[in-house]
Parts: sequence; C-alpha cells; structure tokens
Amino acid sequence: MQVIFLKDVRGVGRAGEVKQVADGYASNFLFPQKAAEPATPEKVARIEAARKAREDALHDEEEALERKAKMLHGKRVTIAVKATEKGGLFKGVVAKDVARAILAEHSLQVPEGAIHIEIPIKQLGEHAIALRSKNATTALTVVVKPQ
Repeated sequence: MQVIFLKDVRGVGRAGEVKQVADGYASNFLFPQKAAEPATPEKVARIEAARKAREDALHDEEEALERKAKMLHGKRVTIAVKATEKGGLFKGVVAKDVARAILAEHSLQVPEGAIHIEIPIKQLGEHAIALRSKNATTALTVVVKPQ
C-alpha cells in the first residue's frame, strides 16, 4: 500500500514522503498512530506541488543572495562597539552584528548564515569577511570602531 507519511517514522520514512509499505503495517500501526495516510493521486499531486514550490522559493532566495553579494563586493561596513583603551572589545562582533550593519548602511537584508567570520572579531580596526552563497563568494570589509 502506498502511504504519505505525516510524521517521521524511524527506519521507514520521513514526513511528506510517499512510500510503499505493507498493508498490515499501514493499517495496524501507521494509520492508528496518525503517522501516515493513504496516498491518493490528488494528495500525491498536492505534495509534489508543495515540494516544487519550496524548491522554487529556495532557488529564488539563492538568486537574491547572489545579487546582494555582488552589490556588496568590496564595500565597507562600519560597526561601533564598546572597547577598552587598548583596542580590545568587550563583546566579539559576530555575523548577527554584521547583518544589522549591512541593513543599516546599505539597506540590504542578508541572512546571518551567508556571513562567514572565521572567529568573532575582538579587536578594533578593519577585518575582511566573506559573504557566501551556493555559487559565489564575495569579500566585504568590516570596520570596527570604538563607540
């Protein structure tokens, strides 16, 4: 019997998957546990349409990220933070801080996951970071100055 999994079932299937299982397993375990439902052509078509829509949305997000990365290539972003007299920071600058600064200075919403900082920035000055998407990597300069 072909079923659509509503929940993850370890060793059998994941939520949203359409799989062939034994009739007895489906009727005695999966259906009573509400872990799966019978797969009808309409339901399968609806699941495939939703999967395609998710893939299209993900592809659009990647393209938008690549456009933003090209726009930010070689640009500078300034972040003002509390610092000691010797130039050390009280709190390291992380991807979240850089994303906020990009939004404030360049009006571009960049996801934190696309901003790659090897280790948190803990000194004043200029630091090179990378913006990465699936197909491109762009260099960006972060200037950390005292508040």
